Amino acid sequence: MKLVLLDGYTTNPGDMDWGKLQSLGELTIYEKTEVHEIIERARDAEIVITNKTPLSGETLRQLVRCRYVGTLSTGYNVVDLEAADELGIVVCNVPAYCTQAVAQMTFALLLELTNRVSLHDQSVHNGDWSSCNQFCYWKSPMIELEHKTMGILGFGKIGQAVARIAQAMGMNVLVHSRTKRPLPEGCTWVEQKRLFQESDVLSIHCPLTSETECLICQKNLSLMKPSAFLINTSRGQVIREEDLAEALNTGRIAGAALDVLSQEPPAKDNPLLTAKHCIITPHISWAAKESRARLIETVAENLECFLQGRPQNIVNHPMK
Repeated sequence: MKLVLLDGYTTNPGDMDWGKLQSLGELTIYEKTEVHEIIERARDAEIVITNKTPLSGETLRQLVRCRYVGTLSTGYNVVDLEAADELGIVVCNVPAYCTQAVAQMTFALLLELTNRVSLHDQSVHNGDWSSCNQFCYWKSPMIELEHKTMGILGFGKIGQAVARIAQAMGMNVLVHSRTKRPLPEGCTWVEQKRLFQESDVLSIHCPLTSETECLICQKNLSLMKPSAFLINTSRGQVIREEDLAEALNTGRIAGAALDVLSQEPPAKDNPLLTAKHCIITPHISWAAKESRARLIETVAENLECFLQGRPQNIVNHPMK
């Protein structure tokens, strides 16, 4: 049985082991695959594994031997699920492998906004402290998070982990999610408008859907406090980037920290690259070694369960 992994490098640049996956068939691993290379590389494969390489309906119809697609991710929007259903291809993802890592990164980004550690570190290394006539100085306001309001948009496992950390730091927690349901003690569900209006920090943890695409737009940004911060570790397309850049450049909000953008890598003219008070990291919140180990392990387990006739983590409804 032939297995093809289309883009394994970002998950495993050489510090991990593909052993369990290799034990399940004849595995070929490519570091990266361009769209025009997919058919040639996966034509004879029964099993196709992808991270960000898109598998359109047109592509899947040409992979005539394919009966299973595994994603090296929680998100699966790179796979045309309707076509997979029609073709009888099972598609499985990896839920919840990086919950703690993303929650941790959320607060790393927030603390960079509030405490500006890198700014002060660079200042000290540039000699500013050595030449200072006071015992300390600060180059930006220090902001205390206790009693501030953390707004969480989307309350899946990551949103819940963020809420726990926020509460541990003494923050008030407001939540808006698609489904109103009982929340942990200390968390309050609110309508979306109130979330934008009352949050001192708005952290995005919702999936990308037709309802959430460009949800962070001029209209909703205008509801936020001028002192508010925006954090995004979910999907870049949730933000209309030109609107956020304008809000930052005009002081409509105080700052943003983003681990994701609508196009990755970004175009050089992306307005957020030059926006004021905007921290951007290269989509690394998921990438802790522990998280990647769980990811690879679960990808192999998903395939093993499929081969045993008891598939798990299925995200579609194949007809055959």
